[in-house]
Amino acid sequence: MITKFYKPLALGAMLLGITTAGMGQTGEPVEKNKANSDYKSAFAGQTRIGSVKTQTLYKDEVIATDLMLPWGMHVLPDGRLLVSGKSGTMQIFTTAGKLDKTITGFPAVVFQGQGGLLDVNIDPDFSKNRMVYWTFSEPTEEGTSTLAVAKGKLSADDTKLEDVKVIWEAIPHYKKSGGQFGSRIVFDRQGNLFISSGDRQAGDIRVKAQDLSATTGKIIHITKEGKPVADNPFIGKPDAKPEIYALGFRNPDGFAINPVTGDLWEAEFGPRGGDEINLIKPGNNYGWPFVTYGIEYSGAKVYDGIQQKEGTTQPVYYWDPVVSPGCMMFYTGNIAEWKNNLFVGALSGSHIIRLVIQNNKVVGEERLLENRHERWRCIATGKDGAIYAGTDSGKLYKISK
Repeated sequence: MITKFYKPLALGAMLLGITTAGMGQTGEPVEKNKANSDYKSAFAGQTRIGSVKTQTLYKDEVIATDLMLPWGMHVLPDGRLLVSGKSGTMQIFTTAGKLDKTITGFPAVVFQGQGGLLDVNIDPDFSKNRMVYWTFSEPTEEGTSTLAVAKGKLSADDTKLEDVKVIWEAIPHYKKSGGQFGSRIVFDRQGNLFISSGDRQAGDIRVKAQDLSATTGKIIHITKEGKPVADNPFIGKPDAKPEIYALGFRNPDGFAINPVTGDLWEAEFGPRGGDEINLIKPGNNYGWPFVTYGIEYSGAKVYDGIQQKEGTTQPVYYWDPVVSPGCMMFYTGNIAEWKNNLFVGALSGSHIIRLVIQNNKVVGEERLLENRHERWRCIATGKDGAIYAGTDSGKLYKISK
């Protein structure tokens, strides 16, 4: 086990103006590198906000090294950690880092590129019905792949899924790319599911993020049976899929509901620049691929290089250069100054981002665990108040007082 401690902020730094998280930004922005473009933000504080610094003494520990290509993580009612693995299985770990169970019984996945067994969540009534929900890249009869959502009952011995059923799949199916499925699952307060669906990356399909007859590049809102939620915003609109809740997304890899307000938030994996944090509202258009703060990997503009357009919703926050947000959560643990802060696992950025949110605006940013040089793929607040985070290298970290 490897443990590193982080000391409270020194008095000297405090005298320079760096204060507590609740008071918002006070230091220089954490990003020092040059942006990829000269695009201008829509409002002050939309990018490169001032920094904050945690004052509470905390530590991080590597408590396990045998995660199997982790992608999603959810805390079970008894405190154990349910972790999905891209190759097609799930694991249950104790908060001491012991591998407790390996779960099988999943349908076949297209384990290619960014595809595989993806996110996992449990029914709000899991203690009674033991239902597990997950997303995965599903093989189709015509030899293509698509994002799908399935559910199944976890056996009494926690080792297999029973009565597995696919309840929803994205259209169109696409065979040329293993990229950008999304996808995350969260439950709303009524027990319905929000699903984030990626644009599938390639140029000839990503434009369908703006097409209401397709469910790629969308936020989806369905019941536990896979049916559209009754008050979805596009129900009754000609040629629109009724399960669509919002549109215009590239690769929504982070997804979380604010536990205080009930608002839905999304972290968007942009192109070269243009990673975003979005506050999701029903019926809103978030612009991709025609409105973005990013550029193509080649350096060219994305279409007309537009960042603001009437009828589209601006991101609450964006990064340029990218951090590659891979997961996201609102912190609900026992470090007071972190309460209800937004934590985002960065992949290429190799750190955990802490964003202080006030009145739905980012007012401070901090980079945590940069010295670990990890790609942070999944994150959750444990029943014990600690943060648990999984990395692409197969490590499970515990971050606590």
